[in-house]
Amino acid sequence: MARFTLPRDIYHGKGALENLKTLQGKRAIICVGGGSMKRGGFLQRAEDYLKEAGMEVLLYEGIESDPSVETVMKGAAAMEEFKPDWIVAIGGGSPIDAAKAMWIKYEYPDITFEDMCKVFALPELRHKAHFCAVSSTSGTATEVTAFSIITDYEKGIKYPIADFNITPDVAIVDPELAETMPQKLTAHTGMDAMTHAIEAYVSTAACAFTDPLAIFAIEMIKKDLIDSYNGDMTARDNMHYAQCLAGMAFSNASLGIVHSMAHKTGAIFADCGAHIIHGAANAMYLPKVIAFNAKDPKAKERYAAICDYAHIEGADADEKIRNLITLLRDMNDKLNIPHCIQHYGKDSYPTEQGFVPENIFLERLHDIAANAILDACTLTNPRKPSQEEMEKLLKCCYYDTEVDF
Repeated sequence: MARFTLPRDIYHGKGALENLKTLQGKRAIICVGGGSMKRGGFLQRAEDYLKEAGMEVLLYEGIESDPSVETVMKGAAAMEEFKPDWIVAIGGGSPIDAAKAMWIKYEYPDITFEDMCKVFALPELRHKAHFCAVSSTSGTATEVTAFSIITDYEKGIKYPIADFNITPDVAIVDPELAETMPQKLTAHTGMDAMTHAIEAYVSTAACAFTDPLAIFAIEMIKKDLIDSYNGDMTARDNMHYAQCLAGMAFSNASLGIVHSMAHKTGAIFADCGAHIIHGAANAMYLPKVIAFNAKDPKAKERYAAICDYAHIEGADADEKIRNLITLLRDMNDKLNIPHCIQHYGKDSYPTEQGFVPENIFLERLHDIAANAILDACTLTNPRKPSQEEMEKLLKCCYYDTEVDF
């Protein structure tokens, strides 16, 4: 027996933000990140709609990219003081993910972060508050998922919190918010969404309910991402819906080792100036993981099916999958995303992110691989890597070498 869970309501389309005024409660806290939602006027509109609904509103601003455990604890303390019955998170994946984790701590003040990270083991929520997520980026789809990613900067590790309890009650998918995304963010979030859809389709937990969502998302992203990146706002709107469909799929089918590796490499090099942005990590690793997983017969069949649905031709399954990998690498080129960790932060890629020195990578390789194997997303990957295989795969992702094992 399996479970398929989505938000109770998903409001979508331009102007969907207005549905905030239909929420019923006494107090709402709005969790938000940097200044983009404020600059675009969306934060003020959200606050006004909630006040129109008759609620007292508190703003909790400044949630950082890749939110930390410390941020979660501070936000939960603010909730405990204000006592909201609605938590409204608006922005990209970071403020929504952080607010989900704050919600857990608010409901259960004595819970530890370690207990929060136990897979599908959270106690029942909604004793104190309900949750509404408003997405402004087209990638994480956290507005419809049972996942939250929180970073422990002391360990340099991103931890996924996975539990159907943290699936939002209400999701608002208003493409007007996504039209404000800068070009680089459009690229990263778009490839994150592509990775979600592909990993969901080949996941060992995929089913008849998740497959159509994953496949349609892949088709839409293949068609619209590059145009969205180049400023086509119709394509941008379509991408906002496509990423949400991908999120519905992976929230219920889970993911694979592209995400396991991205979680464990994203912050591990931050001390040497190389914080690998999640979407960029997924984009770099996805072609290598497809090549690795496709050596499993069932996975090969699933990747070939993706090619058939997405009109990627080939004489046989092997050629189709090679062409899929080529397509993804070509998309990375058009999106100005490098093919490997070694090139991250230099050459054609913006230099402000720094790069990962080879000696540091090799020094930390064993631990990165071990932690990736333990990541929750590895459980549903179609091919189970050994420690040696994970290290080899990470080397392929560092040097951009062929996967031949």
